[in-house]
Amino acid sequence: MFFFLVLLQQSLFSQEYVYDSLVIDGLNRKYRLYIPDSYDGSQAVPLLLNLHGYGSNSLEQMLYADFRGIADTAGFIIACPEGVPDLLGSLSWNTFGLSTVDDIGFFNQFIEFISGQYFINQDRIYSTGMSNGGFMSYDLACGLNNKITAVASVTGSMNVIKINDCFPGRPVPVMQIHGTADATVPYIGNLAFSPIDTVVRFWYQLNECFPVPEVAELPDINPNDNCTATHFVWQAQGTAATVELYKINGGGHTWPGAIINLNVTNMDFSASSEIWRFFSQYKLSDLQEPAKIDKYKQLETLLYPNPAYNLINIDLGYEPKNGVTINLFDLSGRIIMNSLQYEKLATHSISKLPPGIYLYELSEDNQSLSRGKLIVQ
Repeated sequence: MFFFLVLLQQSLFSQEYVYDSLVIDGLNRKYRLYIPDSYDGSQAVPLLLNLHGYGSNSLEQMLYADFRGIADTAGFIIACPEGVPDLLGSLSWNTFGLSTVDDIGFFNQFIEFISGQYFINQDRIYSTGMSNGGFMSYDLACGLNNKITAVASVTGSMNVIKINDCFPGRPVPVMQIHGTADATVPYIGNLAFSPIDTVVRFWYQLNECFPVPEVAELPDINPNDNCTATHFVWQAQGTAATVELYKINGGGHTWPGAIINLNVTNMDFSASSEIWRFFSQYKLSDLQEPAKIDKYKQLETLLYPNPAYNLINIDLGYEPKNGVTINLFDLSGRIIMNSLQYEKLATHSISKLPPGIYLYELSEDNQSLSRGKLIVQ
């Protein structure tokens, strides 16, 4: 049935498909491209990275998270690369550091390669993905922000460790689409996956958006899909980057509007259409580093020593008017230490903490300034 669907889908389009591979870091990396008929190489076009989930592949992602009709109208190229097989033989992106595969390095070279084959607008390169592909898109927002303009995650989240190591140095437009009944990547998070509300808060704080979102209930145009959708928008305040969340009430681990209805799939809107609507607003050159990120981006290096024993020093580099809140968390996210610093330089006791790895966050006026790992010996 699936292969019949594949043949039917491909017969509906006369545009160019490319299925090829290239060797990067000694690994043979396969990829698929969709080139709309409008592309003739005379002008630069956007590039959309569309990343598959764990155990899926480029063909399934091209069809399931379908942007082809949108690309025909908007004139962008779709790239669906493939992850590397893990020990179980399943294709995956190394978003949890379980292998030595450098996927950030791969995408850096992959974008350069595609840009050498096609006339790509370097101001408009975007990444979206399903599940593991959503995690990878967030990794690109953190680690390849000189190339990736904006990201959208569908049913993906952020690693609880990596969210505290993410310092993109500029605002990044973000869209998150997630079901509250997702049993694979729970909306409320777990020991490995950050809660979706935490992920969204991380980005709207980093982007200096207004903290109170605009909220709209989408019309329940398909009551038979057993779920509804609520749309949240955190409007840009100090930067040009907004954050959006589609919360699928009762929705499962699925792509809204997909032609294949798996589990509980919301049919009240098209995730692909909304993602492109969101992406099409942004150019990389318009996303300048805001003053607050510029002021605090080096804070991570000014918490010392790290690893630490008994005492830590925090040098803010300025005198905070209202004080800087210092929270220390264990790896489950529980706050185990809270203090307030009014001085430029202060020493804090950690003598009561058992040895281990902790997460810290510095914030001022309810705005997150810096996050990172602290190793206590």
